[in-house]
Amino acid sequence: MKTILLLILTFIVIPLYPQVGINTKTPHSSAALEITSPTNNQGVLLPRMNTTSKQAIASPASGLLVYDTDKQCLSQNVGSETNPVWICLAQNQTRFFYMPSVAISAKTLGVVATPLDLYNEYKKQFATPMAKSVSAPVAIPYFPAAADLHYYITYYDSDVIKINSVSNDGKVSYEIIKVADYNSFMNVVFVVK
Repeated sequence: MKTILLLILTFIVIPLYPQVGINTKTPHSSAALEITSPTNNQGVLLPRMNTTSKQAIASPASGLLVYDTDKQCLSQNVGSETNPVWICLAQNQTRFFYMPSVAISAKTLGVVATPLDLYNEYKKQFATPMAKSVSAPVAIPYFPAAADLHYYITYYDSDVIKINSVSNDGKVSYEIIKVADYNSFMNVVFVVK
């Protein structure tokens, strides 16, 4: 009788974690399912189907993932079971964007002492937009580190400005070679690493 009581108490006191591990006996505590590759050279293959088959799934759960063979992308239902909205998560997407506008004074001839910090200008403008739609978040998401991006200058007024260098963290050293009574501009493209 004491043994049965001890077993019952053990099951009451010890919490049960309904986790599944494939090729692991100790799935991570935050995972309901953890799959590891025993040889570290295998992945997970999701169900593959064309767009018509995907859209025919009855009441697809929000977050459901399949591989769409027509669109050649990992597709997720971001809608609800009753109103599914399928989007491609990964596709040959262009991973670049233009920097927000920045005015550069061209009133004084010579090397500008302080480099133009492209990353800080971008971060400042994304963090504090001047206006937004009613339901939009207060700030625009931005890359958290200057090292997350490559920096390109695709155009500048070469009669007024000379670009001396662009550092890996987005700082532009430049000089004004012709005084102008206007602010000059340059086009800057950020490419995600």
